[in-house]
Amino acid sequence: YQPEAYIPTTDTYIEKEAQINQLIDKLRLQSTTNIITRKDTIVVASVSCIYNIGSPIDYGKYSVNIRLNEDFDPKKLAVALVKILYEKSEFEFKRGTFRIRGSSFDIYPAYEDYGIRLQSEKGQIKKIIKFDPLSGKELGAVSSIDKIVTLYPAKLYLTDKEIFTKAEVQIRRDLKAEYADLKNAGKIVEAERLLRKINYDLELIKEVGYVNGIENYSRYFDGRSPGDAPHSLLDYFKTAYGRNFLVFIDESHMTVPQIRGMYNGDFSRKKTLVDFGFRLKAAFDNRPLKFAEFYRIPSSLIYVSATPDEWEVEQAKTEIKLSFLKKSVKSPHPGVVEQLIRPTGIIDPKIEIRPASSEVADLVVEIEKRVKKGQKILVTTLTKKMAEDLTEYVKEKKIRAQYLHSDILTLERSDILENLRKNAYDVLIGVNLLREGLDLPEVYLVAILDADKEGFLRSRTSLIQTMGRAARNIQGEVIIYADVITRSIKAAIEEIERRRKQQIEYNRLHHIKPTNIIKPIREKIIEHEEDYLIFDKVTKDVTEEILQTINTQAM
Repeated sequence: YQPEAYIPTTDTYIEKEAQINQLIDKLRLQSTTNIITRKDTIVVASVSCIYNIGSPIDYGKYSVNIRLNEDFDPKKLAVALVKILYEKSEFEFKRGTFRIRGSSFDIYPAYEDYGIRLQSEKGQIKKIIKFDPLSGKELGAVSSIDKIVTLYPAKLYLTDKEIFTKAEVQIRRDLKAEYADLKNAGKIVEAERLLRKINYDLELIKEVGYVNGIENYSRYFDGRSPGDAPHSLLDYFKTAYGRNFLVFIDESHMTVPQIRGMYNGDFSRKKTLVDFGFRLKAAFDNRPLKFAEFYRIPSSLIYVSATPDEWEVEQAKTEIKLSFLKKSVKSPHPGVVEQLIRPTGIIDPKIEIRPASSEVADLVVEIEKRVKKGQKILVTTLTKKMAEDLTEYVKEKKIRAQYLHSDILTLERSDILENLRKNAYDVLIGVNLLREGLDLPEVYLVAILDADKEGFLRSRTSLIQTMGRAARNIQGEVIIYADVITRSIKAAIEEIERRRKQQIEYNRLHHIKPTNIIKPIREKIIEHEEDYLIFDKVTKDVTEEILQTINTQAM
């Protein structure tokens, strides 16, 4: 996904570009559809769930009901489906399309894995059949009991002519005012650019009901006032369940700051677009929720983190009991539930401190010992350059190693982690990505280099998170390389020792023998697709397009 942006210093306009993975798109639409139609929905989302995705009321309103034995007019149904942004496609039957074949009318819902075939006879629907879109095999018919099939929109943003007519009046009024403001400010080029851009978008919406970037006009279509909060995924829950839903924020020490910062980052990018005539000011209202807006929506919220920040801790309100200790805990932070006990009984790893002055030589010895036993090792450094250099050094010692840091593309990172588990190499060396969220039962040793260099990467929180990567294996160990015992090191070790003490006591009381976690290597949702081109057979136009794409990605 490449958001729309403008770089004034180089006069470069980057158009919004979304290469949509069909499976992910299906899951998004499946989520919104299930929320408004069911009472048992769980959605796993990233922080992007606080972005504007259009009104849940409108999404539910624009639906098409199909009933057994009702009068059937293929043309009327086709028009109704086009209104909810389905496309007619006789050749490529994919999600969000429909086709007509004789007395059969096939629809591929945008949020399902199956197609729906309507079979008519004498102007009535006699059969509604689910079928496999690839093989054509029938999967079963809709019974007379469940004789209604409801189809929901193929996209999250949509509008009808009546709403568009009202919105267009307001859009053109704002366009006139902002056009005048730009001209009065001496921005003639920007004013004309804005006029062309908005007129083009309006004409396209009028003709086909959609345009790339339609979300920037969502305030007009939703009937919101300037500054009103956008409709996010959370609003779908609120519309469907009222206040009766629960939100978990995983890795809250990282996620909460992300939620806080997303509005400002989005506003900064949009301000440039508005100032230079690419968007109306209404684009500011196509945004993520502000933190206060987000926090007002869920009535029940649970923060999940191995190292919560003070802010989350302060939100807790109730006292807890640790039943296995047979006593009430007068916690300085009532309401914080410490889940120190792992289902497999694994305790936090033993920690050893060694001198940083000889860390590389000592580390290589430790790696070699474990590689002989078929064990995997994680090493964390302070910089990307150090990770790359150490990887090369270790490889020279005939050890299979790979580095992992933020310069590596997101999809490639998951490949690297998977390859470690598949025994493609033995050592993974990284910077900040070897912290939370990694469950690698094959890892026996976590080594932290330059642990005494105080800072974000060697704070108490970061050290505890990194050490936790060794707590997926009963033989997991941590080696900290430091010449000075900093406050962060001391605090991190004390916390780990406190947890170990409780875990060992719990295992003793309940006769639990720790075992390694068992984690299968799952099939990935997204696979890589490589395009190979023979450049001497590529036209000039295609070559220029490729170069333009490369330049855009470089920025």
